Amino acid sequence: MNKEIQAIPLDLNEVKITGQFWAKFQELVRTQVIPYQWDALNDRIEGAEPSYCMRNFRIAAGKEQGEFGGMVFQDSDFAKWIEAVGYSLMIHPDSDLEKLADEAIDDVVAAQQQDGYLDTYYIINGLEKRFTNLMSNHELYCLGHLLEGGIAYYQATGKDKLLKALIKYVDLVDSLFGYENGKTRGYPGHQEIELALVKLYHITKDEKHLKLAKYFIDERGQKPLFFDEERKKYDNFFYWEDSLFQFDYYQAGTPVREQQHAIGHSVRALYMYAGMADVAREAGDETLMEACHRLWNDTTRRQMYVTGGVGSSRYGEAFTFGYDLPNDTVYNETCASIALVFFAQRMFNIKPKSEYTDIMELCLYNGIISGMSVDGKNFFYVNPLEVLPEASKKDQLKKHVEIERPKWFGCSCCPPNLARLIPSLGAYAYSKSNDTFYLNLFAEGMAQTELDGGKFGVEVTTNYPWDETVNIKVVEVTPNAVFAVRIPGWCKDYSVAVDGATATYDMQDGYAYFKGLKAGQSIDLIIKMPVTVLEANPRIRENLGKVAVKRGPIVYCIEGADNGDDLHRVHLPVDASFKAKFDPNFFSGAVLIESTGKKLKQDKWCPDNLYSEAGICDFEDISLKWIPYYLWANRGENEMTVWVHKS
Repeated sequence: MNKEIQAIPLDLNEVKITGQFWAKFQELVRTQVIPYQWDALNDRIEGAEPSYCMRNFRIAAGKEQGEFGGMVFQDSDFAKWIEAVGYSLMIHPDSDLEKLADEAIDDVVAAQQQDGYLDTYYIINGLEKRFTNLMSNHELYCLGHLLEGGIAYYQATGKDKLLKALIKYVDLVDSLFGYENGKTRGYPGHQEIELALVKLYHITKDEKHLKLAKYFIDERGQKPLFFDEERKKYDNFFYWEDSLFQFDYYQAGTPVREQQHAIGHSVRALYMYAGMADVAREAGDETLMEACHRLWNDTTRRQMYVTGGVGSSRYGEAFTFGYDLPNDTVYNETCASIALVFFAQRMFNIKPKSEYTDIMELCLYNGIISGMSVDGKNFFYVNPLEVLPEASKKDQLKKHVEIERPKWFGCSCCPPNLARLIPSLGAYAYSKSNDTFYLNLFAEGMAQTELDGGKFGVEVTTNYPWDETVNIKVVEVTPNAVFAVRIPGWCKDYSVAVDGATATYDMQDGYAYFKGLKAGQSIDLIIKMPVTVLEANPRIRENLGKVAVKRGPIVYCIEGADNGDDLHRVHLPVDASFKAKFDPNFFSGAVLIESTGKKLKQDKWCPDNLYSEAGICDFEDISLKWIPYYLWANRGENEMTVWVHKS
């Protein structure tokens, strides 16, 4: 594997996002989401399901009395919260927040056992049972998230109390699992630690951390199957014994290099694929990289929704099979789209291509931020593409499809996952490799870093994703620097000028490569954003004869609040006209779309007749109002759909 072409993200302290879109989200996370989630972790949100998270740590530390509460993986909610705090502090220092985090870390570290073990479920319920149910009980998953949180907080503040505690826990795990004599050949039921170990390796440069990550990847699915032996040895319950998944639910039915399709629990799968890409990159493992490409293609070309959502089935929160993408019983867990962004970034790091950053953009603007209300205090676990409130209330198979975002969840992995992703956006927007600087996502702000030949910096001015113009001013440059700007794959018409003159650049893998730039020069990129009507692959049965509307990176939907009830009767004519206009009063500003449309009339139907001879219905002309998908369900209970009939 040629490491010369590989990329790394910029550090967050090298990026400042200032524009209206993402800066607004980052400030929302800092001022609303992080404090709100801290209250949630301490069970202080009236009307919300209790978390028990911080209470568990205090009980495990002997500071309080009580029983363990919540999910077996409840520790991970704090882990993602402290990671979000770390990223937020990197982009916006806050002494009060840092003090609060230090106190929280004191409570967490106080629960650590002498040998390094730190998992409140077993500390409270009995340490004699620890590491006896790796398949189901999430110890290594929680360690992975805690480790990522400890790393982020250390990078933000230089304080290593939590990180040191977790390195000690990693040492314990390393002493217990592996190929060496006396070690158990186990691996996590829920993948995550693999990502954290590679991050740790980047800090410590200790080969044992990379080796442990590689071991967890390589051993998964090998025969005899560890999970099968573990459950027999400890008489553990196997929830999926009668399922079609079996051990594929955990992506453990076959070794990872032999896996052909994305299958099983979608978040587990995508965390694993991201970890595989990390290990393949660091170890130069070509066979592992081949598996990453294969699983990437299956995920994004056969099992991904138009919004970047993945994991179509509520049963197992899982992938099923190619082109099985129902809109109304969909799962599309917020965490799964976030995990797809992780996977995409790591694939880009190995070989910079817009194929990967296009997917990052799609997920970020649609299937991820749809998981949070505009005030940052309500959250979706499930992100459907079609909602009928009555069905969610009366059809058990659609009960999981929420009509409005709840305040919190007993199983609340998604809200803190959102909280840690948004402040870290700068690491996705920009990358570098040797003398090349990559602009991946168009967010107003500044970025400056050190390339092999010296400093390189840019200042970006844009109102993307609403406006078509991106201005990039080169602030600092080294003579040998190459500047690579992503041209979105959805864009069919664009222009590039340097200082007002037609630009000279090389196109490669979806990026425009500029050489010989000088400080003070300005690049104007105009990315045309006509309203686009999309059709689905005919293999997607649910969308046959239907269309969706998209403008730039934004997928649109229609809601009952604007278009009345019975959205299933709405049709978009093939000759429909569209008008896109920015509305500054629609939730802090968004481009809304108006179009012509038709609606099937039902006035000739007798209410008591379910069926009649064909041809008794006709259409009425209507106007349709389309809003960005991520903003749906912010105006009370109503219908919503992304796909409408074509006529």
